[in-house]
Amino acid sequence: MSVPRQNTPRQRDTHGREPRRREPRLRPPGRVARAVAPAIVRAADALTRWTSRVLGVEATAGREQITEAQLRELIAVNTALDPEERHIISKALSRSAATLREVMVPRTEVWFLTTAMTVAEAIAEAREAGHTRLPIADGSHDDVVGFVHLRDLLWDERPERSVRELSREVKRLPASKPVLAALSEMRRERHTIAVVVDEYGGTAGIVTLEDLIEELVGEIHDEYDETPSAQAPGGPAPDEVDGMINLADFAERTGITLPAGPYETVGGFLMSALGRLPAVGDSATLEAYRLTVLALDGRRVARVRLIPVDLTPADPLPVDPTPLPDLA
Repeated sequence: MSVPRQNTPRQRDTHGREPRRREPRLRPPGRVARAVAPAIVRAADALTRWTSRVLGVEATAGREQITEAQLRELIAVNTALDPEERHIISKALSRSAATLREVMVPRTEVWFLTTAMTVAEAIAEAREAGHTRLPIADGSHDDVVGFVHLRDLLWDERPERSVRELSREVKRLPASKPVLAALSEMRRERHTIAVVVDEYGGTAGIVTLEDLIEELVGEIHDEYDETPSAQAPGGPAPDEVDGMINLADFAERTGITLPAGPYETVGGFLMSALGRLPAVGDSATLEAYRLTVLALDGRRVARVRLIPVDLTPADPLPVDPTPLPDLA
């Protein structure tokens, strides 16, 4: 990969992210996310200033190219960056091929409101969904007219009022847009949620500012999140995973690399391996583990159990050395 550098190497939107899927979550970024975003920019600024000095690049040097390997080498020897900043930049570089399609919440997992709903109905829907920002669709989910914040619903004193009257403008981004470019654009325009649009102009899913920031710094947990089970690096794989976890996160958490294919999640891998819609109890074996479907949410795989399998049984079946007869 080559990273364009114009004048000084100010690469705030170096593309970064491996395929990733997560459980849908539309909560606001919160204090942690708002604090992390400036740190990303400061880390990038520190790197670009330092690389300019090291490489002797002047502000008028024009457009040049600096490779990912060169950037990684500069990061490794740069004493101006603290370990956290170095980790953030390295993580961004390692996730350079990601697009919004790989990190969005797919439309089948999105909880939509409709323009026909009243404020009272929308509040009930928001409580059931457990989200603070919900997109508003006018008939079809491909026609998203905006989004509403739960705070606006609760503060409104007219429960019979149409939810459309409280609708806020929603950002639209193409599914092919790189994650870091989308993060930069959403921060610049002060958007916290965006509709991801496919090549046909339809709604592919949604993405939040928090989702994009987490691509660089990892999961941001607040007081409403379930505490994840701790796992030491290099330790045993977890017993269960979410069916919507993406392949890269699955490999990072379990040490198991699933083969590439026409899917982005563990559930998609199981569907491809089975050649049909999975049912509870279905399984596929890969490397030293058997992946078994524990639960479904509608037609999608909700939970998957990882079961170690012994690929070298103590008592192998005897093999008859007698050749088979020629049936031709």
